[in-house]
Amino acid sequence: MSLRQRPRRLRTSPAMRSMVAETSVEPRRLVLPVFVAEGLSEPRPISSMPGVVQHTLDTLRKTAVEAAQAGLAGVMLFGIPEHKDARGSGAVDEHGILTEAVRAVHEEVGDDCLVMTDVCLDEFTDHGHCGVLTPSGRVDNDATVEIYAEMAGLHADAGAHVVAPSGMMDGQVGAIRDALEAAGHQETAILAYAAKYTSAFYGPFREAVASSLTGDRKTYQQDGANLREALHEVALDLAEGADIVMVKPALAYLDVIRAVREAVDVPVAAYNISGEYAMVEAAAANGWIDRDRAVAETLTSIRRAGADVVLTYWALEWARRWGTGR
Repeated sequence: MSLRQRPRRLRTSPAMRSMVAETSVEPRRLVLPVFVAEGLSEPRPISSMPGVVQHTLDTLRKTAVEAAQAGLAGVMLFGIPEHKDARGSGAVDEHGILTEAVRAVHEEVGDDCLVMTDVCLDEFTDHGHCGVLTPSGRVDNDATVEIYAEMAGLHADAGAHVVAPSGMMDGQVGAIRDALEAAGHQETAILAYAAKYTSAFYGPFREAVASSLTGDRKTYQQDGANLREALHEVALDLAEGADIVMVKPALAYLDVIRAVREAVDVPVAAYNISGEYAMVEAAAANGWIDRDRAVAETLTSIRRAGADVVLTYWALEWARRWGTGR
C-alpha cells in the first residue's frame, strides 16, 4: 500500500508537484512571433487572433524590449509590405519593412534577445505563394532559393542572429548557408522549417500577413499523413548546414516532434501556430474552457514531446506569468 501511494505523495502540494515536474516551460525556451506592417500609424488588431496585432516600427521596438526584459529567447519577425508583386520584390529591398524591422529591433535589444527572421516570400507576393511562379503557375524552386539567399543576407547585414527559411524549397538551407559564409556571416544561425506541413490551422496567420493566396501549397509543403518523409527532410536540411530544425504545426504533429527529437542531435523547435492559438482563445472567450490551464497544457505538451524551443503567440504573457510564479 505504501509503495502504491508513492506517486500520490509526490502530488500533495504545489511545491511538491513543482519540484518533481519532468517538463518545464521556461521563458528562455520561448520565441515570440511578431508582425510588423508598413505604413501603419498605430497597431492594427488581427481579428482572428485576439491580443495579437500588426505592429508599427515604434510598437515593435517596445515589444522587443519587453521580450528581452521578460527573458524570452527571441522574437521572430514577419513583415507585411504596403505593396506586393509577383516576385515579392519587397523581400529583397534593403529598406523594406522586414529589413528595417531587423535593424530597429537589433538597435533596441542588441544581443540580449535573439533577432530571428522569416525567410519566405508569401508575405510579399501578390499571389500569396512562398516563391516565384513559373508561367504554368507552379512554384519555381531554384529561382525562389536564389531570392531566399539574398533575403537572408540582407537580414544578417541588418543584425539578425537567426534566419529561418520557411518555404520548404529544396536546397534552401544550403544556398543560404553558402551566401552567409560568402558575406562573412559565419556566426548567423539557420533555423530550418524542416518539417512544415500543409495545414488547416494556418488560417489566422493568413489574415495576419494579409495573404492573397488562392489554392494551396500541397506541392511543396508536407502531407500530414507522412512521418518518415519529415525525417528525410530534416536529414537533408542538417546535411546542408541547418543549426536548428523545426516542426510546424505543433499540436497535430506532436508525434513528429518526438520522432525528430529522437533522430537528431541539434536543437528542435516547434511552432505553436495561429490556428492553435485561435482555437484556445475562441473557446475561452465563450466560456467553454479554462484559458490559463489550456495555455499551460498546450505549451507543456509541446515541450514534453521534445521541443527545445517553442514559437508561440503566448510567449510574452507566459514569461510574465512565470516571473510571478503562476
